[in-house]
Amino acid sequence: MKGILLLFLTLFASCLFSQKIVLFDGSNLDNWVIPEDAHCWIVRDGILEVKSDEKKKGSNLWTKEKFTDFSISADFINVDGTIDSGFFLRSEKNQLQIGISGSLKRDMTASPYVVGKGYPVEATGVKDILKANDWNNIKAEVRGKQIVAYLNGQKVMVYTTEEIPTEGPIGLQLHPGNEMTILFKDIVLEKL
Repeated sequence: MKGILLLFLTLFASCLFSQKIVLFDGSNLDNWVIPEDAHCWIVRDGILEVKSDEKKKGSNLWTKEKFTDFSISADFINVDGTIDSGFFLRSEKNQLQIGISGSLKRDMTASPYVVGKGYPVEATGVKDILKANDWNNIKAEVRGKQIVAYLNGQKVMVYTTEEIPTEGPIGLQLHPGNEMTILFKDIVLEKL
């Protein structure tokens, strides 16, 4: 009986003190700063469609709030074109890639991109884990200067960077220069 009570209290405390923030719940972009080119970010039927326009100039969404240690998770599906997207982690200089690297011309999903260093490490096993034409889940845990990435529930990358600030917003990228469409749903952040 004591074990069941302890388990119940632990679960109750974790729910009570959970610091989860639903950044995109399928209905609006209220947690984000909407850029001038908002037409590239379409909320429809519970999905966030991110699509380049005819100018292909790119666009970024940024969270209104800044974060220190966190995990961020999102479901995505690569729909069309040359996908080059991802999450900016506390700054535009640190990114977790989704899709094709413009510089390397190959898929670098779940790998970190650091301005001035390129891709210092590459996520492992992505080719076997990433599902084509289907929903995938990407998750990044950022604690201090360490970034850990998961793809479809499997740990694929660990990297420590000195270049990442201790606090900042989270960005979602539509890379310039490409014609592409990517869909997102269930974007959830948890403060760690």
